[in-house]
Parts: sequence; C-alpha cells; structure tokens
Amino acid sequence: METDRLLTGAEDQHSEDYGSGPARSGGDSRGSRRMSYSTTGDYCRLDGDDEDLYIQQAVVFIEDAIHYRSINHRVDGRSLRLYRWYYSRICQWILGTIIAVVLLLAFVERPSSLSISSDPRHQSSRWEPPCGAPESVEMLCLLIFCLDLAVKSYLIGWEEFRKSKWLISYTVVICVSVIDWVLSVSMECDEKLRVRRLVRPFFLLQNSSLMKKTLKCIKRTLPEIASVILLLALHLCLFTMIGMLLFAKNADQKKNGEWELHFKNLTTSLTSLLVLLTTANNPDVMIPAYSLNRCYAIFFITFSIIGTYCLMNLLTAIIYNQFRGYLLMSVQTSIIRRRLGIRAAFHVLSCHRAQTEEQELVRVNAVLQVMSRVKMKHFYKSAITAASQQFADQGYMDQQQFRRIFDELDKDSIKEHPPLPQYTSATLQKLQVVFSHYYLTVLGNLVALANVLCICTILVLNSEKSTEERDNNVLEVINLCFILFYLSEMSVKIFAFGWRGYLSYRSNIFDGFLTILLLILQIAIFITYRLPYSQEPSSRGVMSLWEMVRLVNILIVFRFLRIIPDIKLMALVASTLLDLVKNLRAFAGILVVVYYVFAVFGIWLFEGAIKPPPQMSVFSMDNTTSNFSNACGTYEQLGYWPNNFDDFALAE
Repeated sequence: METDRLLTGAEDQHSEDYGSGPARSGGDSRGSRRMSYSTTGDYCRLDGDDEDLYIQQAVVFIEDAIHYRSINHRVDGRSLRLYRWYYSRICQWILGTIIAVVLLLAFVERPSSLSISSDPRHQSSRWEPPCGAPESVEMLCLLIFCLDLAVKSYLIGWEEFRKSKWLISYTVVICVSVIDWVLSVSMECDEKLRVRRLVRPFFLLQNSSLMKKTLKCIKRTLPEIASVILLLALHLCLFTMIGMLLFAKNADQKKNGEWELHFKNLTTSLTSLLVLLTTANNPDVMIPAYSLNRCYAIFFITFSIIGTYCLMNLLTAIIYNQFRGYLLMSVQTSIIRRRLGIRAAFHVLSCHRAQTEEQELVRVNAVLQVMSRVKMKHFYKSAITAASQQFADQGYMDQQQFRRIFDELDKDSIKEHPPLPQYTSATLQKLQVVFSHYYLTVLGNLVALANVLCICTILVLNSEKSTEERDNNVLEVINLCFILFYLSEMSVKIFAFGWRGYLSYRSNIFDGFLTILLLILQIAIFITYRLPYSQEPSSRGVMSLWEMVRLVNILIVFRFLRIIPDIKLMALVASTLLDLVKNLRAFAGILVVVYYVFAVFGIWLFEGAIKPPPQMSVFSMDNTTSNFSNACGTYEQLGYWPNNFDDFALAE
C-alpha cells in the first residue's frame, strides 16, 4: 500500500521506496541519500550527485498530487522522464484522438452511414471505402494501443499489472481486436460479424478514470436497484392480471375496445402497462374503458400512483443516494492521493538538522527549484511559489509548512480585470466614465430586445408568404441600423475599457465576435446586391438575399443571449446547467458506450430488414397517406372499421 510505504519510510531509505518495487535502479550511489551539514548546523543539503534525481522525483510526485494520480510507479531517472512524457498534454491528446478515430470507423465501414438522408426512399448509392483502407487505419490505432499498454505496464511494474483488472482486460481486448482484424482482412472484408466493433468502446472506458469510477458506482448500486426493479416487476405483473380480468372479452363487440387494443393477451397487456409506467400512452390507454364507465379510471390511476410516482421515484432516490455516497468516497480518495503525493515529495527532499535529528526539514531553494519544473496552471504555481518565499529567511520549512503551501491547490482563482486606460484629456475622461457605466450595457440589452421583437413581428406578418414573395429590403434595412448600433457599442466599450479590459469579459468576447460576424455578412450583402437591393435575389451570388438575411437574423437572435449574465437568477441557472454538463461528462461517456454497443447489435440484427417498396416515390406515399386518412374519416362516420389491410383494400 502507498500509505504504508510513506508512513513507515525512514530518512535513510532508498528513494525508490516511494514508487513501485521494480523501480530500483542499479548502483548504490543512486539508491541511498547522502547529506552534508554546515558547521553551524543551521541547514543541510543533498549531495550534488543525487540532488537532480530527487528533484525529478519530487516534481513527478507534485504533478501526481495535482492530478490525483497514484504515486505507485517507477521512480528511476529514465522512468520518470517517460512518465512525464506519457502524461503530457500532447501525448494524452493524441491518445484521445486515436480513441475517437477508432469509434468513428463504424460510420465508414460496411454498412456505411455516409448518406444525407436515413429514409431508404431518398438514399442514393452510399460511398464505401475500399477494403483495406479502414483496416489500415484501425491497425495503426491498435499498434498505438499496444504501445500505450506497454508503457503503462512498464511504468507500474509487473506486480501492479497483475493486480489491475483494467490493464488485463485491455490486453484481452487488444488481442481479440487483432485476431478479428486478421480474419477480416483474410476474408477480404466480406465477413458478416465484426466482433472488434463490439469491444471498441472499452478503449474509451479504460482511458478515463472518471468513467471507471462511475462504472464502479453503478456496480455497487445494482443490488439495491435490483430490489426495486423486482418490486416494479411484481407491481406490473399484478396489475396485468387484474387488467386482463377487468377487461375480458365481452359478447357485445362495442364494449371490447379496451380488450381489443390493450388487453387482448398477456403480451399486449404487459406491454400496454409497461408503456403506461413511463406515461407515454397516458391517457390513451384508458380512453376506451373510460368512455364506457368512468370508474375504470381508478384502475389506471392507482397503477400510475404506485408505479410511476412511488416506485420510479424510489428508484431515482436510491440511485441518487448511492452516487452521493460514492462521490463523497471518491473525493476522500482524491484528497488522500493528493496528500500522499505531497508527502512523498517532502520525503524525497527532506533531511535532518544537525541539532535536531528527529525533525525533517526541506530547503526552500529545493522547493523553489521543484516548482520551477512542475507543469501546472500559472496561477497556482505563482501562489505556491509566493507562499514558499515567505520562509526564505529561515531557509527551510517543516512538513506542516510544506503541506500548507500546497493548500493553494484547493483555492479557486479570482480573475481580476485589467485597470482602465488613463486619458489625460478631461473630455476623454468624462466620456470614459459614461461609456464604462453599467447603464450602457442595459441600453444595449434593450436595443437587442427591440431588434428581436422587430424580427418576430416581420416573421409573423410574412408567415404565409413564400420566400420569393417576401420583401427582404425592409428587414435588411432594419438589421443594418441595429448592426451599426452594435458596432458603435463595441467601439465605445473598447475606448472605455481598453483592448485587454474589453476582452477580459466573456460576455464582451461573445458580443464582439457576433458583431464582427454580422458586419462581415452585411458587407457581403452590399457587395453582392448593391443598393437598391435586387428584386430577384436568386439571380446573383452563391446565396440568395433571403438566405443571407435569414443567416443575419439567426445571429441576431443568438446574440440576444448576452442578457443572461446581466440577470442574476438567469445567470445562476445558466451557470448551474454548465456545471451540470461538466460534471456529467463521465456519465455521458457511459451513455455513449451503451448506445454504441446497442447500435452495433442493431446493425447485426436488423441489417436489411427495412426495404423500400419498388418504384415507390414520396409523392405516391403522400397520396396513399391522404387516401388512408379520407377512408378513416368515412369509416368513422359509418361506424365500421376494417379488421385488416385486405378489408381496407376491398372496401376501397
């Protein structure tokens, strides 16, 4: 255990004791720590031969603490360089891109999904890559995965590799993928099943620690979820039998509506109530029975209250409670990992004072040297460095002081806006005060609201007109006036706040980007259609005048979102939604994996099951639908409904 190593580590232990066992390098000069003391005993330092290695170890341990990684890995010089390279941003970005490429291969492999429409009546011949092209890309990705597995296994050592179920599964998945790839190539890409498609989502799972934690939480939640699901199944079966008894077939055909549609047999009854559990067919499922007797509604209401509003909410509460408890445990584990990393860094840098042998100390210069090499956000590096320099007069710090300076990692950075530019002219200073006032933003929001209302009014008035009949000149002139105001608003804000101050606000970046984009579109309209605008917009340019005006209107409506930060309640809701999206990334990854697997199964099971009728066009389908609707109206008036499609055709 990592904790045992750190808690029992003595001053004269090997540096490799803070990593995995196989990390011990040859040579006693690297394996032990040598210290030299000053004659006065005020400070101590590491020997120059070993200092660089211990600095590297401390740098890696601090980076592990920052990213909540385990410190149980090799700590010799060569392994540390490989470790930092592997966890560098560019290496992890490349690995993530390779995983995305592997997952996206399913869209171009046979059967290809490269078609504009999913309607089989509209699809043209799909483009399918030649045999060997996707396979070559896939083999390149598999080779990179093999390299990834080899690096991970080397860094943690054989003992830790045998304990890691994820790495063992990673090895099995790569082997299965390679074997299936060889079979696919040998069969010239004509095989029906590709097993490696089914295991590709595993590459996404194993590369995300958050997704692994989510899966572990789901696994722990399954027993309690299973009990509630069993209770739901019992509830469903019980009401299914009661429903079949209540809505049995009657001698009077007019009273068999509920039986015919929803309770004809066990399968139909179970399906109808299962759908009702999700309220998808409510109240349609009870309308035939309710039209005969209002009291039948009690059956469906009781079923919904018990199933939908009690048992389903109980299931949600159990899942929430389990995830909340696991989240707390996960946070505690992350905090322990961070403290272990910080303590390991302290131990590899520490030494004893000559006068107090029992007290471990760290030189401030060594800490500053470590912080200069650590890759982390500039804000945290500056804060930790400043906290370390407070002990420069003493020249050293103890364990508590060393741990306390890294408490800065738990603090959020407060963004400070640059100071306003200084103008010497009194007139410019007064203008700066006016243009930097909050009321200018309020005025801009009101003008944006007026612009959106104008667009809505014109769209309502022209809703019955075709694009050729609409007079786009009026709307374009109105938009031009508003765009000029937006441009002037952006200009005066830049004058008041300066470039850096203007760009320090995210709302200004959003507002300015859309304003410049609107200005570019407006200039493009002028260049294409001149003044006055052509009455035949389709005769010029790549886009018609209406299409360009429509694009301008979409951007103006989108720009209206600038009001969100200025309304506190709305800004709170928006920030909550953004935080929710960030925190649900792991769960979203699990959903992607589940949908991906089911999509692969769907391709296998239903390939070629849907075929469009020969010589069937959209026009003929529309006519069939229209005739069917007219016939349904006639049959409703006559009180007669055909039993099957043959009766319908005979009646026609």
